[in-house]
Amino acid sequence: MFEYISSQIVYSMMGLQTGSRETEVIYFFIYDSIKILTLVFAVVTVIAFIRTFFAPGKTKAFMAKAKYGSGNLIASMFGAVTPFCSCSSIPIFIGFIKAGVPAGVAFSFLITSPLVNEVAFVIMGGMFGWRLATLYAVSGIVLGVVCGILIDLIGVEKEIILERGPKIMQPDFLPKTFDAKSKYAVKEGWTTLKKLFPYILAGVMMGALIHGYVPQEFFMKYVGKYEMLSVPIAVLIGVPIYAGCSMLVPIIFSITANGVPLGTSLAFMMAIAGLSLPEAVMLKRVLSIKLIGIFFGMVAAGIVIIGYLFNFLS
Repeated sequence: MFEYISSQIVYSMMGLQTGSRETEVIYFFIYDSIKILTLVFAVVTVIAFIRTFFAPGKTKAFMAKAKYGSGNLIASMFGAVTPFCSCSSIPIFIGFIKAGVPAGVAFSFLITSPLVNEVAFVIMGGMFGWRLATLYAVSGIVLGVVCGILIDLIGVEKEIILERGPKIMQPDFLPKTFDAKSKYAVKEGWTTLKKLFPYILAGVMMGALIHGYVPQEFFMKYVGKYEMLSVPIAVLIGVPIYAGCSMLVPIIFSITANGVPLGTSLAFMMAIAGLSLPEAVMLKRVLSIKLIGIFFGMVAAGIVIIGYLFNFLS
């Protein structure tokens, strides 16, 4: 659906021709904008509707019992089976935050979702073998769980800018009828969308420009240049590039075949998929700069460790 609408706008309404870099950037911007804005509205609305059936106090009490470990594992495993890039994972993350889910549990999903998905798992299994593919999936899930638990232990609730759960949603004031619940949920989705709209467009625009103009071949050429430092260097130069795991696995196979260690290549892929500048821009309306820095730092450190682990095992 999103592809059809974007194609109609770019090629039929705007009359642009395929093949040019400018057309590719414009198509990417329109496609991702429509997709992410729709996801934000839909996810927040659905979660808000579901939330009207549960008293906030009981929901928070349940999540409080699960947040140190089991809740993080469930969120990470859910993230592993959702085929989203880093920016497309943000609407569900926002929905979790709005629902009052503990920050660490929400972050476990946000970390794992772009790093691991079933498409990348199958492609990696076919190219590198199922043992390494399984290790890749498990390492991504473990990274989400560990970082989520650490974020909760640090105590970052005050660093979440987006309002967590509407003030009217007290146990005695839950909407009673289906119509009232629906109106409340749509209003919640629309209010959240308006708050995030400029940040989403800015992030998508940055992603489109990176996608269209950043020379990925230049970065890949120098990923394996420095031996012991190649893994952190791969992570650092992977962050500005914006793409999803399933698209990157064949590229990683190619540069690995050219002599770059597997762990270094994998760290490069995970940094591209899990940490992107457009993602940071979108999160700015939800999280403080400090928390974004903590999130990026933890995930980057975890990816570096995974990269060295794969270099040791392969």
